[in-house]
Amino acid sequence: MRALENNSTGKSAGSTNGRASVYRICLLAMAVVINIVGAQIALTFRLPVYLDSVGTILTGAFLGPVYGMIPNLLSGVILGMTSDIYSLYFAPAGMVTGLMAGLAWKLHLVNKKRIWLGTALVTLPGTLMSSVICAVVFGGITSSGSTVLVQLLARTPIGMTASIFLVQIATEYLDRLISIFFVGTFLKALPYDLKCRWRGGAGYGDSSKPLQQNHG
Repeated sequence: MRALENNSTGKSAGSTNGRASVYRICLLAMAVVINIVGAQIALTFRLPVYLDSVGTILTGAFLGPVYGMIPNLLSGVILGMTSDIYSLYFAPAGMVTGLMAGLAWKLHLVNKKRIWLGTALVTLPGTLMSSVICAVVFGGITSSGSTVLVQLLARTPIGMTASIFLVQIATEYLDRLISIFFVGTFLKALPYDLKCRWRGGAGYGDSSKPLQQNHG
């Protein structure tokens, strides 16, 4: 009898793990689509922000730093091969953003009082990398709407590289702040059981509202 119970428990655990992996794959796929749609909106309307990291930050916040690096890699490859070749070159910077987003959520730096600090942690490493890529590979000219600002500042005594960094840090900080605020609001609105399934746990009860975890 006990053997049957253990066997049943093992099957249940196995099926839970199977469902968890499917949920994670679906979350990654959704994050890639969000990145692509956001990037296309920013590109179409020539916005000074990028909107291509919302899915990346969502994944980093939900699944951790390692998973956070995946969406921007995939969306960068897809966009680079279809509509915006620049996205392919900037994919490594986006991967760093996903890594830092996962760390910021682990360190609890994205609450209302510390969101400014958390945004800085998420923004700065990726901005340094993207500024180097922009200056060395493209000479400050990309498909982003912020290119106009870079070209204007480059005519001043601060030069091209410093102009790129100043524009990147300003626009990317605003972009990451918008993304983090959206992700934080989205996560709060999700029901508890769905969060459990995406993170690999087991949820229960009414999925239409946030739930408390059963510690019994």
